Amino acid sequence: MKITFIKPNIGRMEHSLYVDEGRMEPLMLGVLAGLTPSDVECVLYDDRMESIPFDEPTDLAAITVEIYTARRAYEIAAEYRARGVPVILGGMHVTLLPEEAALHADSIFLGDAETAWAAVVEDARHGRLKPRYQGPPGVGQIGRVLPRRDLFRGKGYLPVTLMQYVRGCRFACRFCAVSQYFDKKHYIRALDDVLREIEAQDRKFIFFVDDNIASDHKALAEFCHALIPMKVHWVSQASLDVTRDRKLMRLLERAGNWGNVTGFESITPASLRDAKKSPNIPCFSHYKEEVGILRDHGMMSWAAFTLGHDHDTAASIAATVDFALESRFTLAAYNILMPYPNTPLYSQLEQQGRLLYGGKWWLHPEYRFNSAAFVPRLMSPEELTRACHAARARYNSFSSLLVRFADMKTHLRSFARIGAYWYYSLIFRKEVFKKHGMRFGLQ
Repeated sequence: MKITFIKPNIGRMEHSLYVDEGRMEPLMLGVLAGLTPSDVECVLYDDRMESIPFDEPTDLAAITVEIYTARRAYEIAAEYRARGVPVILGGMHVTLLPEEAALHADSIFLGDAETAWAAVVEDARHGRLKPRYQGPPGVGQIGRVLPRRDLFRGKGYLPVTLMQYVRGCRFACRFCAVSQYFDKKHYIRALDDVLREIEAQDRKFIFFVDDNIASDHKALAEFCHALIPMKVHWVSQASLDVTRDRKLMRLLERAGNWGNVTGFESITPASLRDAKKSPNIPCFSHYKEEVGILRDHGMMSWAAFTLGHDHDTAASIAATVDFALESRFTLAAYNILMPYPNTPLYSQLEQQGRLLYGGKWWLHPEYRFNSAAFVPRLMSPEELTRACHAARARYNSFSSLLVRFADMKTHLRSFARIGAYWYYSLIFRKEVFKKHGMRFGLQ
C-alpha cells in the first residue's frame, strides 16, 4: 500500500506560477507518516515548490487543508478522484467547515488526525474508507511518535526544525479560529517526548509552532528549565502577557529563546476590547513597558497586527507602522482582519451584512490574497487593502531594514543573530511583495 501526502500551495500570481521561498516543513504530515505502519510506503509532495505527479500510482491521497489553501486543495483532490484515487482531507479548515470539505473528498477527518490515523490506514488498505472520521483535539504526537523528517529532505525548506509542545490557547479572541477549534483550551505534550525529539534531530535552531507556548506559564517555566542544558536556539508564538512575569522572561532568555511571534493586533484600546484580546488589555499604556521588557531580554520579536477593526482608519494604520518602527521589531505582519468561518467575528459581520464575496472569500474566484473580505466601518474595502499594503511596503523598505537592524539589545547581540536577521528579513520582504494580490488556486 502507498499513501501520498500533499501540502497545497495558496495559488498563483496573475501571470505566473508561485514558488514559496519561505516555506517551512509541513510538520503534521511528517507526524502522520510517522504514525503510519512501516509496511506502507509514504511519499510527500509539496505543491509550494514542486509539481504533483497525479499519474503516479498511489492508494490514498491525504491532503491537509488551511483556509488560504482550500481552493487549491479541492483542485488537487479533484485531480486524484478523477483518476480513481480515494482522497481524505483534514486540517483545521475541514473541522470548521465539514460540509464544504465533504463535497470534495471521499473522506474527511475532523479534529486531530493522530487519534484515529491507524483506523484510516487500515480502512484504506481494505478499500472500506469511511466518509468521516473524528478525533478530539488534544495532546500532539500521541504514542511518542517522531515525525518522518526524511520526507522533508531535498525540498528546500528553511533551515529551521519545526516542533510542537503546546496546542491550543486559553484566550478567546473573537477573530481567532484557533480558539474555536480548541474551545479555549490548551494541551501540553509530555516534556520528555519533546526533549527526545530535539535530541533526534541535528539542528540547533528550532521553531516551536505552538499556537501559544505561553498559554500555561508554569508549563513554559518547566520547559525552559529543561532546555537550558540543551543549548539550542528557538522561537515560538507567545501571548504578550508573558512579559508580566519577569522571572519567566529571564528563564526564556537563559533557555535560548530568541523571540516569538506575538499578537499585538492593534494600538487602539477600543479595538483590543472589541476583539477580546485579553492578554493585551490590562494596564494598557501603548505597549511601552512590554516592548521595553522584550528588548531588555534580547527578544527578536515578530509583531503581528490585525487591521480593519471598527475603530481603524488609514491614519491609525500608518500610526501602527510608526509604533512598530520605533519598537524595532525584527519582523512585523500587517494582516487585514479576516472573517474566518465559525468565529464570533464572522457571525457578527454576517449578521450586519458586511461580508463580501458571498461570505466565502476563500473559494471566490475574484478574491485576491491580502485583500479585504468585508466592509470596514470607517473606510472602504479598497482603502483598507491599500493602507495595509502601504504598511507592508513601508516597514519592509531597505531603509527600514537598516534602521531596525541597528539595535545592540537584539539584532547585534551575536553574529548568529545578525545572520538570522538578514536571512529571514530579506526572505520575508520578498514574499510579502510576491504574495500580494495572488489568486487562490490554479484554475
